Amino acid sequence: MVNWIAIAAINMAVAVALGAFGAHGLKSMVNTQHLEWWHTATLYWFVHALGLLLVGILIRLNYTTQTSAWLLQVGVIIFAGSLYAMTLGAPRWFGAITPIGGVLMIVGWLWLAVSAFRLSKVVV
Repeated sequence: MVNWIAIAAINMAVAVALGAFGAHGLKSMVNTQHLEWWHTATLYWFVHALGLLLVGILIRLNYTTQTSAWLLQVGVIIFAGSLYAMTLGAPRWFGAITPIGGVLMIVGWLWLAVSAFRLSKVVV
């Protein structure tokens, strides 16, 4: 079984490092639009790292499956990764994959909701 709590902690460390790099290393190198992309990517990485921590705990408690965790992890990598890549010079059309990551994150949260509803039916 994958240790999602450890992966969430690594995600938090990555988010802090990338946030610091964006705030200090990129500020004078890119334009305002690029900094906004970087900020959005970092914000989503932080939020989903915290969410993944919660999902990891729920997996350990057998309240949900790993499906939500996988969807969130792959989704945030695609979403934030494409924004980071464009900020660092990837062609703008590269942003066409950003929504794929967003959809995966949405599906990950919805999967968690479905899991919670299923659990509540079992407990009642």
